[in-house]
Amino acid sequence: MIDCLPLVKKCELRLSATSAFFSQAGRLEVTNSIFTALPMYFMNTFKLHKTVVKQIDKYRKHCLWRGSDINAKTPPKAAWDLVRLPIKEGGLGVLNLETQNDALLLKNLHKFYNRLDIPWVHLILESYYSDASLPTPSKRKGSFWWKDILKLIDSFKGLAMIHVSDGATCLFLDDLWNSRVPRLSYPELFSFAKDPHISLKEVLALDLNN
Repeated sequence: MIDCLPLVKKCELRLSATSAFFSQAGRLEVTNSIFTALPMYFMNTFKLHKTVVKQIDKYRKHCLWRGSDINAKTPPKAAWDLVRLPIKEGGLGVLNLETQNDALLLKNLHKFYNRLDIPWVHLILESYYSDASLPTPSKRKGSFWWKDILKLIDSFKGLAMIHVSDGATCLFLDDLWNSRVPRLSYPELFSFAKDPHISLKEVLALDLNN
């Protein structure tokens, strides 16, 4: 949270510079183009603490409903959950920062599972998965940054589609490949598994004759 104070302070300073003479439409434009955009660079890398998101949302609400006066008590004209809905669903299209933060972090899992030639991907693989193991929601290890990203594994696998190559990053029983999840399609067979998190590559390398 301390590391995020410069970001929060920047939002506060921008609020004090907001014109009190904007129309409601002008305030909405400033909320979306400035206050929503300010934390975007940070959210590309780190998971924002809920307290930080709450404080930034406070400034966004003030900008939208009360202008530059942080002490104004003008009641909002609509609930914040309604404001954050897409315009086609009756909202004002203001981004939900927590959802946007998760969406931006998901790209790191895409880079990791596709073994892109990036220094941090090589570092993670060599530091935590040199034994050919794969990350799972219940098996998290690494820095605070990597653990925050691992919390999104279920969301990532619910959106991504696996194209099997060498099978090194595909869990044989737990992942969706060949149009099915073996753990769900063959529950009785799964109950006999000694290693439920074995990769497809490891299975293909087994000597089934022994």
